[in-house]
Amino acid sequence: MSLFKRLRDLTLSNVYALIEKAEDPVKLTDQYIRDMTEDLQDAEKAVASQIALEKKFKKLYEEQEALFQKRSEQAHVAVQEGNVDLARRVLEDKQAVEKKVVEYKEAYAENQLLANNLRAKLDEMRKQLEDMKNKRETLVARYQAAKTQTQINKVMSGFGSGTGAAGMKRMEEKMLQAEAMAEASNDLAASKGKSIDEEFSNLGKNKAVDDELAALLKQYEKN
Repeated sequence: MSLFKRLRDLTLSNVYALIEKAEDPVKLTDQYIRDMTEDLQDAEKAVASQIALEKKFKKLYEEQEALFQKRSEQAHVAVQEGNVDLARRVLEDKQAVEKKVVEYKEAYAENQLLANNLRAKLDEMRKQLEDMKNKRETLVARYQAAKTQTQINKVMSGFGSGTGAAGMKRMEEKMLQAEAMAEASNDLAASKGKSIDEEFSNLGKNKAVDDELAALLKQYEKN
């Protein structure tokens, strides 16, 4: 039946395979769930109709079988009462009823078998739909994790390189230049700030060192 086309032509494993390859598996999963829900509703109506037929033929079969038993009893009563003509008419009707008993019994058996098969397929469809709903949660989690990982990898691939790294290098160079300029400025300011007395004092310190060094050298020359 076309109502069971997804159960027949599109197994759950194939659905999962398509979902795994989809650009947006979450949207595709939701679409499959909607489609399967609609198919399930149609299938439930079809199964309900088939069950109604099953019950109809069961009722007809039971009614004719009861009538068959009734005609048998009536034939015995008619004969016992000596009403041969009535007994004949009852037996003729009994034969016609017997044919209906056989006909309805076969129809009931066929529709019962078909209804049972459809019930089994309907149960399978319900199971697949439930599995799909449960699978959706796993797929959503996996899909979100994959998207997050992709975004992180994309960011990490450019982290510490490109314009950011070049900008940092320029900042380091400017910092070194600024520090050098500051040091030179300090030296210049220190030299400009010395008084005449301090300069003469430093000259005296330097002469004392030079005299001591000359004395040491002279001492070792004698030796």
